[in-house]
Amino acid sequence: MRTCFAPRFDYGNAQPRLEQTGDKTWSAVAGPHRLVLRSNVDLRCENGDLTAEWRVMEGDIHFFTLQHGNSYKEPEPSPRDALRAEEETVYYWGKWSSQSAYRGPYKEAVERSLLTLKALTDGSSGGFVAAPTTSIPEKVGGVRNWDYRFCWLRDTTFCLLGLIHCGYTEEAKAWLNWLSRSVQGNPAQLKIMYGITGKREHSEWSAGWLPGYQGSKPVHIGNKASDQLQLDTFGEVLDALYRARCYGLYPLEDQSGQALEVPLLDHLEKVWEQPDDGLWEVRSGRQQFTQSKVMAWVAFDRGIRAAERFGMKGPVERWRKIRKQIHAQVCKRGFHQGMNSFTQTYGKKHLDSSLLLLPLVGFLPVTDERVAGTVKAIEKHLLRDGLLLRYDTARVSDGLPPGEGAFLACNFWLVDVYVLQGRLKQAQDHFEKLLALANDLQLLSEEYDPKEGLTGNFPQAFSHIGVIDAALALASGMPVRLSELGGS
Repeated sequence: MRTCFAPRFDYGNAQPRLEQTGDKTWSAVAGPHRLVLRSNVDLRCENGDLTAEWRVMEGDIHFFTLQHGNSYKEPEPSPRDALRAEEETVYYWGKWSSQSAYRGPYKEAVERSLLTLKALTDGSSGGFVAAPTTSIPEKVGGVRNWDYRFCWLRDTTFCLLGLIHCGYTEEAKAWLNWLSRSVQGNPAQLKIMYGITGKREHSEWSAGWLPGYQGSKPVHIGNKASDQLQLDTFGEVLDALYRARCYGLYPLEDQSGQALEVPLLDHLEKVWEQPDDGLWEVRSGRQQFTQSKVMAWVAFDRGIRAAERFGMKGPVERWRKIRKQIHAQVCKRGFHQGMNSFTQTYGKKHLDSSLLLLPLVGFLPVTDERVAGTVKAIEKHLLRDGLLLRYDTARVSDGLPPGEGAFLACNFWLVDVYVLQGRLKQAQDHFEKLLALANDLQLLSEEYDPKEGLTGNFPQAFSHIGVIDAALALASGMPVRLSELGGS
């Protein structure tokens, strides 16, 4: 066997100093960081890295433990028993997985996705990142490379309902507590994403010395989409808080709404008519995105429901007028009569798979002919090799060169819509087609390219949330987002 330990800090820009600090114990220090490597294998330092060669015989046990600490704190991390740590890890994850209440079809895929979400979660803060990676490209060799190591508010309702319906209420509570801490304060300063502890993020820069995944540059650190206006975020947050009330998980003792919902709705009342950057975070300037307006409608709808059902205080009559106004505007300006379909933006003919959410959030019933026409148009124009694009980057100017794979979350929404339409065989077939795209560990990325395979950051929470929610829809005959809304 051969091994090489070549740690680098600061995104590969800082090679640490290696020092043997004890018997078969090595320390790697660069600035504030320290790694401590311990093994029962003899390691030697060569050209600033640690290497080893050894023979493994039947029954032999060889271990390596790696711990991180602060270089300016003493002493270095205490040794861990590698075998015991392995046993504790296996026990922890086995016990956690056994708590799942899901008993429907595709149980293995659902539990793998639940494990993935748990692994993306910070145990102390309750926040979970969209993916643990940055800049794995949406198109190999392209520039659509983003940093996903942050918590997007957009994931809120999707994730919350999946956790609740699978029996993980403690994780749901922790996520709601993270959410309430992050969004309290001045609603005009609401971010669309935060750090895993709730920290506000602003910067984006490129690590120019890194070659990128398969030559895909730039490698981004940070994500400047954090400064965008994305109106759908308000709808996702208000929807999540309404569901929290429905399940007795509201994160604040004061349930009047004065700390969370009411300030957000007051601010949304002032800005909902403005163009925004949309849920796809385009970098071509703000537009009147149809899905953004629909989610603004969702925000006021859920505020009204919270007031009617749970006594939340607020100007309900004014909210009803705004809800009605938004609905009428979307149906008039977001629907193209000639195409018999809703469109990505007002006044244009581009399609967008996010429009599949209209019946899933209760904006229109799935039996509405405008919804049926939209689904048909999306199937006709956005399906490629049997998989759905989020939109056609060759036709839509989003500020970046065209080209990307099929967006997996949108494909899971299609499964939900098929279930609503009673097209159960198509729903099941499409779901199984998506599951077959996963790697040998049943993990999914953000997108899939028929030539390159899985593309985009990996593993992707949004895709695995899609697995859970679509499986729940197939099991119950009703998408989870329509639960507590009286169906579609």
